[in-house]
Amino acid sequence: MSPMAQRTARDRILDTAYELFSRSGIRAVGVDTVVAESGVAKMTLYRHFPSKENLVLAFMVDRENRWTRGWVEEETARRAKTPAERLLAIFDIFDEWFHEDDFEGCSFINVLLETCDRNSPIRAAAIAHLANIRAFVRSQAEEIGVRDPDDFSRQWHILMKGSIVAAGEGDQDAARRAKEVARLLLAHERPARRRRASN
Repeated sequence: MSPMAQRTARDRILDTAYELFSRSGIRAVGVDTVVAESGVAKMTLYRHFPSKENLVLAFMVDRENRWTRGWVEEETARRAKTPAERLLAIFDIFDEWFHEDDFEGCSFINVLLETCDRNSPIRAAAIAHLANIRAFVRSQAEEIGVRDPDDFSRQWHILMKGSIVAAGEGDQDAARRAKEVARLLLAHERPARRRRASN
């Protein structure tokens, strides 16, 4: 098999796994389903991904590239110029996402909740990918000049994750509600920034 054909097969497997895992979770989707949906032989899948665990880990990397980097970070940068506006824009794009018919929730949260084994590499990867989202928020907080960027990013991330879970319950306006609280969190930081500027 040529390198191009191998790459195409891998991409096809990963694209299929992405859709299935995003929509149905990692427990409900077996390797046989990925094989059937992708149209590759099981041997081909195992050549690229020796186990389901390897496939799930690759899926999460793909999810970060598409969702965290390619959507959250890029879309907020496109919509807003200042770090505070970019942070608030997260909830604007979430609002649109929550109103989509195929809203699937956060795959990293879903994987974390589906994986009970605290020593699982899959669980560790989900935690790491969530931390990478928080790192983006922290970078914006540092640009704003908040007193404690780590604490602020954790609070902001709670609003993000909470709104996603609420949307999963059926509250399509969860992002708008979270944005109102987020504005209060930003306003709480402004007096501290003004005091530092005057010193």
